[in-house]
Amino acid sequence: MKLKTRIVISFFVIILEPLICASVAFWAFSQHQLNVMEEQYGIENASYDSLSNTAEVINSMTDDIAEELRETAKKDTKELENEDYLNRINGRLKEVHSYLLVREGNQIIYYGNENYSSELVKRLPPYASIEDENSEEAIDAQDNDGLYLGGTVQALVKQINFEKPNGTQGSVFIVSSILKTLPQLKALIKNMMISVVVILILTGLGLTWWIYRGVIAPLDKLRTATQKIKDGDLDFSITPEGVSEISDLCQDFEEMRQRLKETSEEKVQFDKESKELISNISHDLKTPITAIKGYVEGIMDGVANTPEKMDKYIHTIYNKANDMDRLINQLTFYTKMDTNRIPYTFNKISVTEFFNDCAEEIGMELESKGVEFNYSNYVGPEVLVIADAEQIKRVINNITSNSLKYMDSTRARRINLRVKDVGDFIQVEIEDNGKGISAKDLPNIFERFYRTDASRNSSKGGSGIGLSIVKKIMEDHGGKVWATSKENIGTVMYFVLRKYQEVYQ
Repeated sequence: MKLKTRIVISFFVIILEPLICASVAFWAFSQHQLNVMEEQYGIENASYDSLSNTAEVINSMTDDIAEELRETAKKDTKELENEDYLNRINGRLKEVHSYLLVREGNQIIYYGNENYSSELVKRLPPYASIEDENSEEAIDAQDNDGLYLGGTVQALVKQINFEKPNGTQGSVFIVSSILKTLPQLKALIKNMMISVVVILILTGLGLTWWIYRGVIAPLDKLRTATQKIKDGDLDFSITPEGVSEISDLCQDFEEMRQRLKETSEEKVQFDKESKELISNISHDLKTPITAIKGYVEGIMDGVANTPEKMDKYIHTIYNKANDMDRLINQLTFYTKMDTNRIPYTFNKISVTEFFNDCAEEIGMELESKGVEFNYSNYVGPEVLVIADAEQIKRVINNITSNSLKYMDSTRARRINLRVKDVGDFIQVEIEDNGKGISAKDLPNIFERFYRTDASRNSSKGGSGIGLSIVKKIMEDHGGKVWATSKENIGTVMYFVLRKYQEVYQ
């Protein structure tokens, strides 16, 4: 028998066998409890409603006692003051979760339950004389179903009115709690719980034995392989064998082993890249820290003895601190990018206003570094995009920083920013006149930690993740980024964003 067939059979056994057995057990136990109720309480034709409707059952069980009290009220009202008689009646009522209250005038003269509710007493119906026996209150209180008191009381009340020879009016009340559960219903629930547990245990044991005998033996090889993986040994292979299902499982297990091995190798590579990142960041941090220490020591030693020198030292310290802040922010962003937790805030942005502001900020920074900056905007003022302004600024800053890093300081440096309208997209171009990138390196520059020239990068510093961050941000915006370059002439970085368009219906 195939494993699939065994599982199908097991499924139907698990579903149907407990269901059928539980249904039979419920029918048998409920019939038994209904018979007990008929014999114990004298209920004719007891049904399933009798088990769940406590109020209906208790009401019917107090009918005889209520009728007896009515006869007593008509024939001999003195009995209603006889404590022995009342105790005897109250004892019978206790068996069905009920008790007596006797009221003469406005005073309760007999309490069948010491824990009666004062709220109950306040809500007891008033006396209804024979002349008023057709009143609504009298009909409700003396109806066969009694009077239901809800709220915090939750009781069923039957009222028997009487009038003594001296004219004193009174009422006998049969108070029945409807919150009590019949013993028969408790017994049924208990028996059903025990039955269900026994049925499930027997079903589980039977299926366990059946599946164990037909499936476990072929899985020993997989168990051995699992132990090897647990011990960190991934250099082995599993040959599919056995029935078709077990063979498929072996094949899947082998694919899993291969994937685990690839993941392990990727982790080694990731650890290597992380160490490289830390090394690069450390290198970049060390340079501004050394400079800051040097200029601070110069101030402390009095080297900056003129306002001009002091201003220069402080300005340099400020710039180096900004460099450190930028590096730390880049490292933090890299961590978020690596765990897909970049905090985007997308909004509708005016292309013209946004890039005008960016150009102003970049122009001031580049001017302070002696770099010529040109900005051209060919997009209409009405064009909008959906983007995160902060992250798009990060893209532009990363690209310009990368351009500055590899520009030849021996000649005039220049960066051009152009914004163009290209149909459904706006295209941003950032051009520099740096050393350029070779054709073999150009397709890989957006890969994480890729180095076009290890020695040059080492001398220039850099975390090696700036352009990979650019690529990630643009992909998350639904755009793309690419580059063209000519060695010793310069590089042009491009990225595009889709325009925002209103959808009319």
